[in-house]
Amino acid sequence: MEKKNTILVVDDDPGHRTMLATLLSGWGYAVTEADDGASAIDKVQHQAFDLVLMDIRMIKISGLHALTEIKAFNPSIPVIIMTAFSSVETAVEALKSGAYDYLTKPLDFDELRLTMERAMDHLHLKEENRLLRETLGNQFDRRNLIGRSQAMVRLLETVAQVSPTEATVLITGESGTGKEMIAGAIHFNSPRKEAPFVKINCAAITETLLESELFGHEKGAFTGAYKRKEGRFLQAHRGTLFLDEVSEMSSAMQVKLLRVLQEREFIRVGGEEVIHVDVRVIAATNKDLLREIELGRFREDLYYRLNVVTFVLPPLRQRREDIPLLAQHFLRVFSEKNHKKIKGFTPQAMDRLLKYEWPGNVRELMNAVERGVVLARTDYLDTADLPLLAQDPAKPFSKETVSGDLPLDEVEKATILNAMEITGGNKSEAARRLGITRKTLHAKLKKYEVSS
Repeated sequence: MEKKNTILVVDDDPGHRTMLATLLSGWGYAVTEADDGASAIDKVQHQAFDLVLMDIRMIKISGLHALTEIKAFNPSIPVIIMTAFSSVETAVEALKSGAYDYLTKPLDFDELRLTMERAMDHLHLKEENRLLRETLGNQFDRRNLIGRSQAMVRLLETVAQVSPTEATVLITGESGTGKEMIAGAIHFNSPRKEAPFVKINCAAITETLLESELFGHEKGAFTGAYKRKEGRFLQAHRGTLFLDEVSEMSSAMQVKLLRVLQEREFIRVGGEEVIHVDVRVIAATNKDLLREIELGRFREDLYYRLNVVTFVLPPLRQRREDIPLLAQHFLRVFSEKNHKKIKGFTPQAMDRLLKYEWPGNVRELMNAVERGVVLARTDYLDTADLPLLAQDPAKPFSKETVSGDLPLDEVEKATILNAMEITGGNKSEAARRLGITRKTLHAKLKKYEVSS
């Protein structure tokens, strides 16, 4: 039988206290009551509670004084303060003293329930992180990998297992799921961590330039080759090379990459010298490579050479319990970057974040929070500060976008602009929604003189 969370309700108004106890019991909590701050302090010292819900104005000992004593005895216990509108300033002082949050009377029961659940999730997260650190070992560097979902915990455990090896790794998943961050975590937890971690996006470079970028070129190898250039493979010697969007390589480049992986050697463009390298390769793609093999667009032998160990990153909609953690992390980062002091999200805003589908995954969430921070008008981000979430991701294009009164070029331009807006400027996700390649999207943006 699952253990009930135990709540201590502290209020010197017996009617209000009884009402809260009845309400919380109906929600499945075990409830203990205290009629003043002194009694609350005594109960916390003799019994374990998952959360304290306490009025701030009491006759004998105030909630603020009791809060200080409770946090001194047990700093980890979350305390939610209840206050009248007239004493909000005192409630803000309570936040400074360690309260998790405050609610104004008369209480909004939906807001109360959501705030309590968030507070206890925060408490459980601390314990889960402690257990995760023990599982992974104190030396494991998470590299800003944030999450407490089962999928994320399993992923981190596998990263910890694979990192010390020399295995080639293939990372798959939708755009924006964090493939580059996983690659970084593998490198920085490997024996190669003191050597370079070199990255290249294979979709962002034309075929002719990609060969030069990977293998380097000799002076005079082609027009504009004024001096010898070292390629990414040589730059990553004794380190790790991350090949993002590897599925976008041409067939000819796939053959050349396969040879390097097999022989650990290459020749610069326009050169004759055989260069030997010691490089660990991590590749990533948002496509189904087995399907690409069936369609004749990806070499089967290269696939099996890359696919020694595979990580499949789940989309954000499949690990929603990680959304609050990620959102709070981005909030701290962008608040500091934009010199703002934003404390958190309103319950309504967090509810919207949790219910949104996030087609652009973690990258889209990051963009949404950054915009929210820039637009924020109060200390807490509200739904009005998150306009991107008002869009329906299942219906990204409006009827007006495809109006028959517009020339075809104008319709195409409007559709592309709409896709870019909805995805927060994520070109890979916009291209996926439009059913075109990233290179085609880049060409369209250039054609219509749209800044990218």
